[in-house]
Amino acid sequence: MSTSAAPSPVFGIGTALLGFALYAVHDALTKYLGTTYSVFQIIFFAMLFAFVPMAVMMLADKSHGNFRPRHPWLVLIRTTASLTALTCGFYSFTVLPLAEVYALLFAAPLLITVFAIPLLGEVVRAQRWAAVVVGLVGVLVVLRPGVSELSLGHITALASACSNALASVIVRKIGNEERSAVLIIYPMLLAMALMGALLPGVYVPPSLPHMGLMATIGFLSVIAQICVINGYRSAPAAVVAPMQYSQILWAALFGLLFFSEHPDLYVGIGSSLIIGSGMFLVWRESRTAVSARNPVSRTFLARFALASNVLRRSDQPRTSPRESQAD
Repeated sequence: MSTSAAPSPVFGIGTALLGFALYAVHDALTKYLGTTYSVFQIIFFAMLFAFVPMAVMMLADKSHGNFRPRHPWLVLIRTTASLTALTCGFYSFTVLPLAEVYALLFAAPLLITVFAIPLLGEVVRAQRWAAVVVGLVGVLVVLRPGVSELSLGHITALASACSNALASVIVRKIGNEERSAVLIIYPMLLAMALMGALLPGVYVPPSLPHMGLMATIGFLSVIAQICVINGYRSAPAAVVAPMQYSQILWAALFGLLFFSEHPDLYVGIGSSLIIGSGMFLVWRESRTAVSARNPVSRTFLARFALASNVLRRSDQPRTSPRESQAD
């Protein structure tokens, strides 16, 4: 019987905050490089450099099985959705203020609640529907349709949020049945293959410092993911999930310091509505007997459990989220 001390929730919160901060640096570097290079080129090289450490970790994964999906159509949909979220998100960061992009991307937890109805059989009751509606009102406040011009960047940010929500819910649905490496490797391979095919038409020879920044983006994505994984290991999902909203603070800071961005009052109000709604959903689901499935908090947990299983480097069976009802 193990006598090791239980992980500290404070440590979990700290590592999660560090991970989300590194993601913010990752996104700021993407914005900087986007003034010189195509999004397709940035993604190709970032994925190429990220693939190396991820491949090493997956090769060390001792879980049995091959790389053939058990749910090929759902894996295909999830892979396509992940690549769509990645590409649209990267593009949005290159053309919109950082804080504005994050405000729209933070709509994903609201969309997870909606997608959980047909995909997870979730019953969403009045209070959570009210939170979704308030959050979507926040999206409209940020966009101000009819008052402010709706650009391609706004559309791609919303497309990224929708795609990310869909991919996350699919992970929640099949994550316990598919090998983790399958759900990690296919999106990376598809990204490199598709971006590599588009690369000849958009390629700009990068300087050595810029190539270093593309490599940094790739490595940061891996390191940030490991930090967030450790956060979810050490603290309840209902505590860790809201930590992602700290990225709006980094976005405002980086935008001000490096890109001369000054988010307006409407972005602030809309962000508050979106973030407040998302935090309410996670808090609501953390209470016992509210929901049998808890789509938002458990979907966050399932998404990072994929890579966590690889990082364990063992063939121990993974515990189903349904076996632990307390957040």
